[in-house]
Amino acid sequence: MLKLRLVFLISFIFLNLIISTLKACTIFSCNRAGKVLVAANEDDNTPFTRIWYNPATKDRYGSICFGGPDMQVASAMNEHGLFFDFAAASYDLSKLNLNRPFNGFLMWEVLGKSKNVKEALEIIRKYDYNNASQILIADKEGNSVLVNPKGIIEKKGDFLVNANCNIINGKISCRRPEIVNESLSRSKKNTVDFLKEILNKTHQEGEKLTTLYSTICDLKNGIIYVYLYHNYESYYKIDLKAELKKGYRIENLADHFNTNFAYEEFSKNHALYLKESIFNEMLKQGTEVTTDKYIAESKVSESKNSKLDSALLEVALQLVKYSWNKQSNGGMWEYWFSMPNGYNLTIIKDERLNSAKKILQYLSEKDQSDIKLRNFTYEMLAYVNLIQGDLTTAKDIYTKAISNPNEAYNVTLTRGKEILSRLN
Repeated sequence: MLKLRLVFLISFIFLNLIISTLKACTIFSCNRAGKVLVAANEDDNTPFTRIWYNPATKDRYGSICFGGPDMQVASAMNEHGLFFDFAAASYDLSKLNLNRPFNGFLMWEVLGKSKNVKEALEIIRKYDYNNASQILIADKEGNSVLVNPKGIIEKKGDFLVNANCNIINGKISCRRPEIVNESLSRSKKNTVDFLKEILNKTHQEGEKLTTLYSTICDLKNGIIYVYLYHNYESYYKIDLKAELKKGYRIENLADHFNTNFAYEEFSKNHALYLKESIFNEMLKQGTEVTTDKYIAESKVSESKNSKLDSALLEVALQLVKYSWNKQSNGGMWEYWFSMPNGYNLTIIKDERLNSAKKILQYLSEKDQSDIKLRNFTYEMLAYVNLIQGDLTTAKDIYTKAISNPNEAYNVTLTRGKEILSRLN
């Protein structure tokens, strides 16, 4: 029986309500000694971080993005040195007057259209910032601000901190932002090594929450130093302008580092490890060949079906996310997050979608005791047919997916009804 992990059942949002996957991060900017640096510890419990490069187009500035396998942007910097990074917060959006939402991911618009903080705020102020997280935005000129649903906080002095608090034994602990403030206040240093020391002091370790990776960005020179799994002795250096010249691509962050036993063990014990292993095999051995191999294994290994079939479903979704990311020049899969633009008919020519469809077709034909999950699989199969241009088949499968409202997830009903209303 397929078991779809919770992340895939609830990882959807409406309008511009992006819920960052990062649970408790430490982010700070520092403008002193002629240097403009931004540093961040990205803390979560899901490894397999992605980096994707988005060269400039006629409509957008070039950029680099960091995020999880869902391809939701956690942090980013564009070719002009504009940077942003989220820290999870606890704003109750239902209690705020948010009448002017942006019809998509607002910070993606900012990243592609702004050279500095001033231009970023001109865009942001046109809308109600309906994001439960607080974001730090900085530029190479030394400007930085915090933006949250209640307003904008400008930098006072030569540094700004964006960090949240943990709950320890039922009490709020804010030692991480305090440590950053104390360290920057007591010293006038502004070097990569100094900021690295602060990141080391504020990193987190644990099974439920850990520092997955850290970055230090030199905004003036377009250089990024990346550290994996709170190991600050080894780094991967990115020259953004040089990398953008190589073209669009998605990379696994861990591939840029030597073997790290602690990170390997952490990854192997994660629920997504099998899915990631299959997906990486696709990248090396070919998508179609690997798809056929594991479908065949699923057919003959009935005792392993639960684990393998769940991984195959996740692989199919990853293929769709990669295809969408490429055709949108780095954008996230808006349909998955129930954003209005995600319902627009977009035809995608990508061979990876053929393998996604083959996997979804196979899984949808299996005898599944979880009816809601089966209908979710139908929905995803319908969507792949939709973006490949087979509207008739898509319409038929969407109809099947939501034929009984009591046997479908709410998100499947919402998306299915919206697509069908546009196809009819």
